[in-house]
Amino acid sequence: MKPSLPVAALALAILASACASASGQHPFNVEAVAKFDEPWAMSFLPDGRLLVTEKKGRLKLVDVANGSSRDVAGVPEVDYGGQGGFGDVVPHPGFAGNGLVYLSYAEAGDGDTRGAALARARLVTADDGTARLDGLEVIWRQVPKVDGRGHYGHRIAFDGEGKLWLSSSERQKFDPAQDMASNMGKILRLEDDGRPAAGNPFAGDGGVAAEIWSLGHRNVLGLAFDAGGQLWDVEMGPAGGDELNLVERGGNCGYPIVSNGDHYDGTPIPDHDTRPEFIAPAAHWTPVISPSSLVFYRGDVFPQWTGDAFIGGLSSQSLVRVEVDGRQAREAERFGMGHRIREVEQGPEGGLWLLEDGKGGRLLKLTPKPSPAG
Repeated sequence: MKPSLPVAALALAILASACASASGQHPFNVEAVAKFDEPWAMSFLPDGRLLVTEKKGRLKLVDVANGSSRDVAGVPEVDYGGQGGFGDVVPHPGFAGNGLVYLSYAEAGDGDTRGAALARARLVTADDGTARLDGLEVIWRQVPKVDGRGHYGHRIAFDGEGKLWLSSSERQKFDPAQDMASNMGKILRLEDDGRPAAGNPFAGDGGVAAEIWSLGHRNVLGLAFDAGGQLWDVEMGPAGGDELNLVERGGNCGYPIVSNGDHYDGTPIPDHDTRPEFIAPAAHWTPVISPSSLVFYRGDVFPQWTGDAFIGGLSSQSLVRVEVDGRQAREAERFGMGHRIREVEQGPEGGLWLLEDGKGGRLLKLTPKPSPAG
């Protein structure tokens, strides 16, 4: 039986984070660079400019030197509402040569249905600073489209071999996470054109099963490789039990059969330790942090954090630092930011950048505080 989660305990945790932020005890300075309307994701381009998605369907090209931004034309039509809208944006590893960017978003279907979609297009910029997407093509879709507007996931990552990885959450429908006829509740490994990647564990089953690398996931909102090339995800648990997972080939993380949280109506879900055939998380959180994003730090601006994972926190309004040692992980530090943090990224200069959630969400640049003199 899991411990109960009093509302007061969660409120105290959030208050503690806010107080830490206000106290100025962070080892970094925070500079606001730009503002957006419900930003969801960001990715730096090789030349240092930044792409930012806004949930309602806008893609922004940002000059981080002065905070100015322009709308990028030619974006796909998104189904905005609830947790849905424009999602992730990531450049192709060969962007400098091919100009390709990858975009995920919520797409309307027949009737009152919708699902995540993944498209790619060439980003073209003109001398006057305008930008557009050329040759947009949808290369992947969630199967099937369902009703509701929650749990799309659709985080994008590329590995060192140029394979395309995508999180596809279970759309608050529970059972698809274990159904191999659906690609929901899964981590997918694809070729860069959207085809199932060669060597996937269920390739012999055909259909959407050939896309699947791992299953039994809930709502995966962070996807990142560590310095050793291991893939990790962060996903929201139900009432309790947010997870940091090491993603394993053919592995099953057990949702909704097991979880370290319970259903929102109080119905218990057996813990991971009751079913050892399922992969338990490397770290989990109760009360929840509401993870939004994940990055492994590899820069030299904060050398003390090299190799650590950073997680953006929504309800916790925090930036969470996690120390990772092989397959083990533990929360090492939590910085209260006073706002819901939608994404954390490492910049090309080696610093950390955050996106706040919601209307007026700011782009924040974190830089080390100077060492005290003397």
